[in-house]
Amino acid sequence: MTFIISQACIDIKDGACTEVCPVDCIYEGGRMFYIHPDECVNCGLCESICPVDAIRDELDAEPAEAVYIAVNREFFGSLVTGWGSPRGWNHSYRTDSDHPVVTAMPPQMPAAENGEGPVPAKTASEGERRSPSKP
Repeated sequence: MTFIISQACIDIKDGACTEVCPVDCIYEGGRMFYIHPDECVNCGLCESICPVDAIRDELDAEPAEAVYIAVNREFFGSLVTGWGSPRGWNHSYRTDSDHPVVTAMPPQMPAAENGEGPVPAKTASEGERRSPSKP
């Protein structure tokens, strides 16, 4: 079991999840974040803080979200980044690339623009990705 990030993160990238992850298993792509399935310790902190409800336990994924189980896993393989298991995010593990499923998605309107949700605070690329207490 692991957590996944799904379509709701595309073009939003709030980044709150990256600040609370105790093992830094959330990595930034061009249009969304991805959880490394082998590094995730299943604590659920990311799910509890995500303002756009993009994070799920893979066992709780709705049928439409199930494709994101593979999307999160394959992001780290040769299909996209070739990173394998970096064993924790750092500045060298950030890319403008995304999984082909994400790349094929049309631009997503932020919830705040359509009146359905919170205004994203900032993307990780706009500011510090990690809280000051983390290296």
